[in-house]
Amino acid sequence: MWLACLLPFLLQAAAIGVDEIVFHRKRGLPRWERIGHPLDTLTVVLCMGYALFVPYSKSALLPYAGLAIFSCLMVTKDEFVHKEHCPGSEHWLHALLFLLHPVVLASAGLIWPASQGIETMPYFASLIDHADALRVSLSVQFAAMLLFMSYQIVYWNFLWKKTESTTPFTKR
Repeated sequence: MWLACLLPFLLQAAAIGVDEIVFHRKRGLPRWERIGHPLDTLTVVLCMGYALFVPYSKSALLPYAGLAIFSCLMVTKDEFVHKEHCPGSEHWLHALLFLLHPVVLASAGLIWPASQGIETMPYFASLIDHADALRVSLSVQFAAMLLFMSYQIVYWNFLWKKTESTTPFTKR
């Protein structure tokens, strides 16, 4: 059961990897995406950091839910302009990422109390047996997201150079 809680993180990482390597590298990112994507990642980092560093309580759950809802809305902000820059296959991948996003944040919310040895629901009581592994998993996820956000900022804003092969998708 506890390994199933980690599956959404792995699926999200794989989908983001495809988006980054296959689509972003091919078409390049306009300035609004080079700024917006790290901000999207920051909203997830804040959720993971909250679940990692804030002691779980019923009163702490509401701010987490607020951060998670804000993050889910934030990642959709670019879709109005993506229609001019992305092929259909990239839109499909974004749709998949939009489906995974709340599942990842719900998984983190489920892992949060269990990683601190707190039982919140009898059905998930077995998660407490793996509290240390879950805490390590949250820590690894938090660190990986921080690294990815750093990569997004440094690579796309300081290292990347526009070339002829990185032209935006154009509708025909």
